[in-house]
Amino acid sequence: MNSEMVRISTPGGDADAFVAYPDGGGHFPGVLLYSDAFGPRPVLKTMARELARHGYYVLVPNIYYRHGEAPVVEIPEHVGEDIRGTLIGTLMPFVREHSVERILRDAGAYLEFLAQQPEVRTGTVGVVGYCIGSVLALRTAAAYPERVDAVAGFHPFTLVSDAPDSPHLQVPTLTARVHLGLAETDMTVEQIAVLERAFDAAGVDHTVEVYPGTIHGFTMSDTDAFDSAGLQRHWDRLTGLLEQAQIGVEAGRTG
Repeated sequence: MNSEMVRISTPGGDADAFVAYPDGGGHFPGVLLYSDAFGPRPVLKTMARELARHGYYVLVPNIYYRHGEAPVVEIPEHVGEDIRGTLIGTLMPFVREHSVERILRDAGAYLEFLAQQPEVRTGTVGVVGYCIGSVLALRTAAAYPERVDAVAGFHPFTLVSDAPDSPHLQVPTLTARVHLGLAETDMTVEQIAVLERAFDAAGVDHTVEVYPGTIHGFTMSDTDAFDSAGLQRHWDRLTGLLEQAQIGVEAGRTG
C-alpha cells in the first residue's frame, strides 16, 4: 500500500492532505474522502488505506487547512463522550467559517488534484463524507456533476433545513448515484421524507438507509460512538456503490 502526505494548491492557500493507493503501479479510480468534524487523523488514514485496498486512489484533504495543518486542535487517541462536546465546541468556529463558497472552491481544487495524478484513472470520481463531510460530499457532487459519479455520506450532519442553502436544495443538479447511511437519530422521519422526495423528483439513483442500533459517528473507531456492525455495513454499501457507478471508466458519465 502506498500512502503519503501531499499539498494541494487551492484558492485559499496550500491544503495538506493524505493519499493512499494500491501497490504495483497502474491507474486507479479516484475517491475524494471528506473527514468528520474532528478532521483528518489516524483513524481517517486507516479508513483511506482500507478503501485503497479495494483498488482506489483515495484523497483525504484537511478541510481546516486555513487554520493550520491537521490536526488543527489536539485530538486524543480516543474521543470519549466526556470530551466530545468540548472538542466540537472548539471546532465549530472553523465549521461555521467553511462557507458554501469555500467548500466549492476547495472541492474544485481537490478534484483537479485527482485529475492530475498519474496513478488516477481518467474519468469520473467518487466522493464520500462523514458527519460534516457528508454535507461537503453532497455539495461537491451537485456542483461538479460532470466529474462525480458516486456520492456517499455516513452519519451526516444537517442535510435538510429551512436555510436557503440547505444541502437538499442542491439535489436537482446531481447526476451521481447516492447512498446515505444514517444513524438512528441523525434525521427525523419528516426530514428523510423531504430528502427522498428531492431525490425522486430529480431522478437520482439513491438509497437512504438507517443503520440499526447506531448513533452519530458510528464509523469512527476512535470514539465512543463506534459500532463494528455499522462500520462493516458502511464498507459493504460504499464499495458496492463505487463498483456500480464504475467511476473512472471513462470521462463523463457511463450510463
